[in-house]
Amino acid sequence: MHTGRVVFGAMDEVVFGRPASEAIVEQMNRLGAKRAFLMVSGTLNRETDVIENIRRAMGPRCVGTFDAMPPHTPRTAVIAASEQARTAEADLIVTVGGGSITDGAKAVQLCLANDIREPDEIDRIRAGRGASPQLKPPAVRQISAPTTIAGGEFSATAGVTNERTKVKEALRHPLLMPRATILDPWLGAHTPEWLWLSTGIRAVDHCVEGICSREAHPYGDAQALRGLSMLAQALPRVKADAGDLDARMDCQIGTWLSTGPLASGVPMGASHGIGYVLGAEFGVPHGHTSCVMLPAVMRWNKSVNAERQALVAAAMGRPNEDAGDVLDDFIRGLGMPRSLREVNVGPEHFDRIAQQAMATPWVPRNPRKIEGPAQVREILDMAA
Repeated sequence: MHTGRVVFGAMDEVVFGRPASEAIVEQMNRLGAKRAFLMVSGTLNRETDVIENIRRAMGPRCVGTFDAMPPHTPRTAVIAASEQARTAEADLIVTVGGGSITDGAKAVQLCLANDIREPDEIDRIRAGRGASPQLKPPAVRQISAPTTIAGGEFSATAGVTNERTKVKEALRHPLLMPRATILDPWLGAHTPEWLWLSTGIRAVDHCVEGICSREAHPYGDAQALRGLSMLAQALPRVKADAGDLDARMDCQIGTWLSTGPLASGVPMGASHGIGYVLGAEFGVPHGHTSCVMLPAVMRWNKSVNAERQALVAAAMGRPNEDAGDVLDDFIRGLGMPRSLREVNVGPEHFDRIAQQAMATPWVPRNPRKIEGPAQVREILDMAA
């Protein structure tokens, strides 16, 4: 008998297939926002007219723009954005960009609510291994228009990198989830191909690890299996034709569905856990961590969840084949990296990665029990 608990997030709406400039203004009107603060992609702001068009649509209610969030959301950039939003007296944060910007805005919400003004003070609000700290809830919320497809805009957790320790740390609060997400396929036309496709594999990773979890349940499965099917069909279409807006829309909806397991309490596994370390310690882009690690994790896990892995292969249109092989072929077909060597991580680092991965939230909940760093090292050797 299935048992579990599904907690519905604090998002009001998802708007899809509409231009972001229109949808953002509609959301501001709905929420009664008078002083909206933009956190956006620096490339979009400096090299295209996308952000200027959004600013123009917002009019005088736009009270500032922050466009300097590096990958992996470092603490110092979070503090810089918080100070700018605080000075602007923002009543809403609007993000237009990738996952690091979305996470950055989530962190800014907590910094504003809890008077966090220095990077070291983020220790007071980060989630620990035990009980979460007592936090004042965010009063300034956010809406998000993502330009990549990793799916962080559907989560109430933010990943922030501590530059001093090179560890990615979690911030959590139910109200960190954006009040609305706007899926605009036109925005994706400005995203570099490698970034769109690799973050799409991150979404595939959400689906696959959700389906293959020991704690999977029908509610999460329904979303993850459909999301995986959509992504498996749509990502190659975007690679074949960058202007295929229907394919981009399918990618975005598939990504939305990919977050179903996580949002309903299903944990991720070793691909996500090892990926945290590769990102924070070695600067490997989020999507590339999944491209490199997911097939190896699947092969290592197969002895305990072959039946669940068969669901993955079927959803990707290749029933009765090995899911690790199917994923390997799929990722290679998109031209993404498939080894740690290709992302400049050599075997001399594997012991340290294995040790750090044990401290992530996901490695201990991998479907095949991981007892210690030696077993993580086995997976790393398979991905070398």
